[in-house]
Amino acid sequence: MVHPDIAAPLAAYDIDVDTLVIGAGAAGMIAALRAHEAGQDVLVIEADALPSGSTALSAGLIPAAGTQLQHAAGIVDNAGLFAQDIQTKAHGENDQALVDVLAQNAASVIDWLCQTHGLPFSVVTDFDYPGHARRRMHGLPSRSGEELVNALRGRIEHLGIPLICERRAVTLYAQGAQMSGAQVIRPDGATETIGAQRIILACNGFGGNRAMVSRYMPEIDKGLWFGHDGNNGDAILWGEQLGAATRHLGAYQGHGNVAHPHGILITWAVITAGGFQVNIAGQRFWNEAQGYSEAARAVLGQPQGHAWSIFDARIAAIARQFADFKNAESQGALIWADTLDALDEKCGFATGSLGHANATRPVQGQDTFGRIWSGQTLCGPFCAVKVTGALFHTQGGLDIDPQTARVKMTSGALFENLYATGGAAVGVSGTSDSGYLSGNGLLAASVLGSIAGAGT
Repeated sequence: MVHPDIAAPLAAYDIDVDTLVIGAGAAGMIAALRAHEAGQDVLVIEADALPSGSTALSAGLIPAAGTQLQHAAGIVDNAGLFAQDIQTKAHGENDQALVDVLAQNAASVIDWLCQTHGLPFSVVTDFDYPGHARRRMHGLPSRSGEELVNALRGRIEHLGIPLICERRAVTLYAQGAQMSGAQVIRPDGATETIGAQRIILACNGFGGNRAMVSRYMPEIDKGLWFGHDGNNGDAILWGEQLGAATRHLGAYQGHGNVAHPHGILITWAVITAGGFQVNIAGQRFWNEAQGYSEAARAVLGQPQGHAWSIFDARIAAIARQFADFKNAESQGALIWADTLDALDEKCGFATGSLGHANATRPVQGQDTFGRIWSGQTLCGPFCAVKVTGALFHTQGGLDIDPQTARVKMTSGALFENLYATGGAAVGVSGTSDSGYLSGNGLLAASVLGSIAGAGT
C-alpha cells in the first residue's frame, strides 16, 4: 500500500477539473450528481475496478424523516423527532448542529433521488429498527447496498459524468488551506496528476487499516472485518499531515449477526420481530434490543466468539425482503426444525435449552435482561443461524462544517476547498459503538455528499 502523501502544488497538471471526487461509493456518487447539477465540471476517481465501497456490503437503507414516501404510507414523522432519536442513541455526544443538518436534509435528498434520478425507493414498513421512533428506513427493492451503488452508477453514466476506476489517489497537492489537485496511480504503476478547484474526500473510513483499528478501537480489533478492504484511512492520514481536525475516531458500527462461517449479513429484523440470541450452550446472554452494533461486542464476548440467532418462519418471511438473507438461505446457513427440542439437537445444545430460553421471556413486559416484549411469540417451524460479531465501518473522521461539509483545521478555521463526506467525515454515532443508530452511515453519506457536491 502506498502511504498517502502531501506535496506542494505543481505548475501544471495532466488534466484540470472544477471538482475532483475521490471515491465512488454512495457518498462520492451523490456528491458528483449534485455537483454536475450545479454546473460543475466533475471527475470521480475510484481505486477499485468498479464502484462499490462499504455501501455495497450494506442493506443500502437510508433513514429520513418527512419524505413523500412516508406521507404516502401514512407515516407521520419529522426532522425534530429524528434528530432526537439520533442524539438519544449517541447519549448526546454528537455535535447538535451536524445532527440537525442531517435530520433536516435527509428527506429532501431521498425525494431528489426519487424524483430527479428515478431511484425506486420505498419505506420498510413491516418491522421496526432499534432506536427509531418511526418507520423511516428507505431502500431499493432488493434491500441491498449493491443495488443502490449500481443505481447511482447508472445515473452517473447516463449523465456523462466522468468516472475513472482503478485510479487510487496517493498524493494531495496543497499549500496551507488551499488544495490544488491530486496525483493518482494506475494499475501499471504509472501516475497521473489532476488539477482541481475543489476536492471532495469520499474515500470512506479506516476499518481496513488494522493498525488504526487497534489504535482507536481495540475492543473490536479481533472482530471479523466486514467492510470494504479499501477503507485504509487515507482521508485521516492526509488530514493529519494537513493539520485537519478529527473527531470521535473511536466510534464505529459493529454487527453481531453475521452468519458463520458463511460471512453473510443476517438482517437484525430476525431479532426485532421477536427472535433472540443464545450462546453456544443455548442460553440467552444479553438484551438484544440494545441494537446490532452493540451486538458485535456482546457476541464476541461469548465462548468461541459465536452465538446463535433464534427465530421462526413468520420472521423469516419478513427477512426475505433482504437479498443477503435469501443468499444465506441458499448457502445453507439456516437450520430448521419443527420443534425447539429438535433444533437443540441440530445445533448441539442440551435438550430443553432453547425451550427454556423461549419460555422464560414474557409475552408482555420486561425480561431479566431488560428487554421489553410486546406479544412477539415464536411458533414452529423454528430457525437457528450461527453468527459472529464484525466491524462494518468506522464512524469517526475529519471534523467538518455541517453547513458546507468543508474540513476544519485544528485551529478551527476551514480549508478553502477541501470537503469530506461519508466515512471520511465524522458521523453522528457518538464516541463508541453504542451510539450507532441504524442507517447513520448512509444518512451521512447521502446528506453530506449532497451538501459537498453543491459546493457552497
